Amino acid sequence: MSDHQSNDETVLPDGGDVPRETVSIPTEIELPRLLDFYELQDPEHTQIHEFYENLRDGRFTTTECRECGELHFPPRIVCPECTSDDLEYVDLPHEGEMYSFTEVRGTSAIGMNGDTPFVAGVVDLGPIRLSARVDDASYEDLEIGSAVRLKIVEIDGPTDQDRVFYRFTPV
Repeated sequence: MSDHQSNDETVLPDGGDVPRETVSIPTEIELPRLLDFYELQDPEHTQIHEFYENLRDGRFTTTECRECGELHFPPRIVCPECTSDDLEYVDLPHEGEMYSFTEVRGTSAIGMNGDTPFVAGVVDLGPIRLSARVDDASYEDLEIGSAVRLKIVEIDGPTDQDRVFYRFTPV
């Protein structure tokens, strides 16, 4: 007798019948929205949508407080230093250097596990340091101080939105 019978009944030793059916396991799992690493980037879903609009236009920006002059990354809607909401978007350099880095070799999040290994690190842009992925390089290709340049990637994911994000590549 097969373990997988569709809508058949199996006769048990005590004479009772137990319904049985076959279920299928998907060979591919669509990435659920809840596991999507990249946020929705329109004004309805984030108050820093201007950052993504600028990035889409090729500008790498962040917010600076007009009250105390503090520069923030990621962009903010309220200054964490003086609590002012008088912030403006300012341009950041497109080139910097590796401050620290590592290679991610283990399994990543569901739906992203075919992407390892990759390099992630802290990039020093001068006015700020930020964490970012570094494409087109392995751990052995980089050293502290290696020059890197901004790379804008388009996100093809489980939403109908045109989304972008930033990464860096070696110069």
